[in-house]
Amino acid sequence: MKMRINDTKINLSLFGASEVVNTTIGTANAVTGEVFDTTDKETGLSEQMKAYYGAFLIDNAEPMLVYDRFAQKVSIPHGNGKTIQFRKYNPLPTLTQEIKEGVTPTGQKIDMCTVNANLAQYGGYVELSDLLLMTAVDNNLVMATKLLGAQAGRTLDAITREVVCGGTNVQYGEGQVSARHLIAGNQENEDENCYLTVNAIRRAVRTLKNQNTEKINGSYIAIIHPDCAYDLMNDPNWKFPHQYAAPENIFDGEIGKIEGVRFIESTEAKIFGDKPLSEWQINVMSNVSSSNAVPITLALDVKENSLAGRWVSIGGSRYYVGSNTTQTIYLYTDATMSNKANVTVNAGTPVFAGEGGKDGCKVYATLVFGDNAYGTTSTAGGGLEHIVKQLGSSGANDPLNQRATVGWKANKVSMRLCEAFMVRIETAASSND
Repeated sequence: MKMRINDTKINLSLFGASEVVNTTIGTANAVTGEVFDTTDKETGLSEQMKAYYGAFLIDNAEPMLVYDRFAQKVSIPHGNGKTIQFRKYNPLPTLTQEIKEGVTPTGQKIDMCTVNANLAQYGGYVELSDLLLMTAVDNNLVMATKLLGAQAGRTLDAITREVVCGGTNVQYGEGQVSARHLIAGNQENEDENCYLTVNAIRRAVRTLKNQNTEKINGSYIAIIHPDCAYDLMNDPNWKFPHQYAAPENIFDGEIGKIEGVRFIESTEAKIFGDKPLSEWQINVMSNVSSSNAVPITLALDVKENSLAGRWVSIGGSRYYVGSNTTQTIYLYTDATMSNKANVTVNAGTPVFAGEGGKDGCKVYATLVFGDNAYGTTSTAGGGLEHIVKQLGSSGANDPLNQRATVGWKANKVSMRLCEAFMVRIETAASSND
C-alpha cells in the first residue's frame, strides 16, 4: 500500500531511536513525496543472502589489504585454540663434494622451524533503526556492509603494517643520517633533505640480495606512500607499468618498477610523527641550563599527562616524556625512564613531536621486501565474518523491535618471519609542511 503525504517534513529520529542508531531525518521521496511500504526483510537473511553479504564485505575489504597481499598466509584453525603456526624454511647448503660412482649419497633434511603466534579478535558494527530500514529509498544494509568492509580492510591492514614496519632492518634515506629523528624535510634547504631516491632503493635491493632473499613473481615488492612516490617518480629512470609488464600482470595499486622493485602505492603506508604534538605550537617558557634534570616549563598550557609516553625534540635533541603537568614536562634519555635528561635550551625554543624527523617533520616508511618475509592470517579462510542481527533479535533489550545491527568480526595475527628479507627505508618527502 502506498500513502501520499504533503510537503510536511518529518523528523523520524523522534520515534525512539537512540543517538548511536543510524536514523533518517527529513521528507520522504524528494521527487514523488511518497513513503514506500518497504518494511525491511533483509535483516532476516537466508543462508544464500548471508553468503552474498559475507562475500560483499570481503570484496570491499580486500583492496585495502595492501600489506596482507604479499604475506605468507595461514588459515584460521578450528578447534585448535588461539595459537597459530607459521613455517619458516632455511635454504639448503651448497654441495661442493662430488658423489662416488655407484654410491648413494646421504640424504638431506629440510631445515624448517615453526613460529607460533596468538590470535586476537577485532570488530565493529553499526545500528540501523526500524524506521530507517522501512522508509529509506537506498539499501542501507548494502551501504553499511560496504562501509564496514572498507573499515575492516583498513583495520586489518593497519595491524599487519604496524608489525612489519616495526622490524629491525632499517635504512635511513641513502644512509646520510643514522637515526630517524635526524631525517630532515625542510624545503628551504634541499641539500639537507632526506627524500626517497633511486639510490636509496638500490641500497635496499643490495641488502636483500646479499641475504639471498627470494623474489615475488620475479621482483621485490615495495609499499610506498603517494608523497614518496611523487619524489621517486621524478627520476628519469622511472618506469611506468605499461612500459614493462602486460596489463593483466599488474598488481592492484601498482604504479611502476625500478631496480627490480615493483611499487604498490597506498595512503595507508606507515608515517612516523604524523600525530602533532599539540594543536598549537609549544615553546619553552624560560632559559634552562640543567645539570640536575630540572623540569622544562612550557609557554602554553597542555593537558596533564597528555604528552606522557611520547618523544619530543627540543633544540635538536630527542627526549622521552615521562610525565607532564599543565605547563611542565619531565624528560628522560630513553623510554626506560632510568635516566633523567639534562637539557640546556633557551626561552622560545620550539618543542616538536619526536617520533618523526628533524624539527617534527613526517618520516615515511617505504617497505621493500621479498617472499616469506612475514606472515598473516587468511581473510577469506575464516578470518573475517559478516554479522547481521535482525529487528527484535535483542529480546527484552529491544522491546519494540526498533534496532537492527550489521557488523564484522575478525580473528587476526601478523608476524615478521625473517627480518633479513625486508628493509624499511625511512625518508622525508617534499610535501612536508
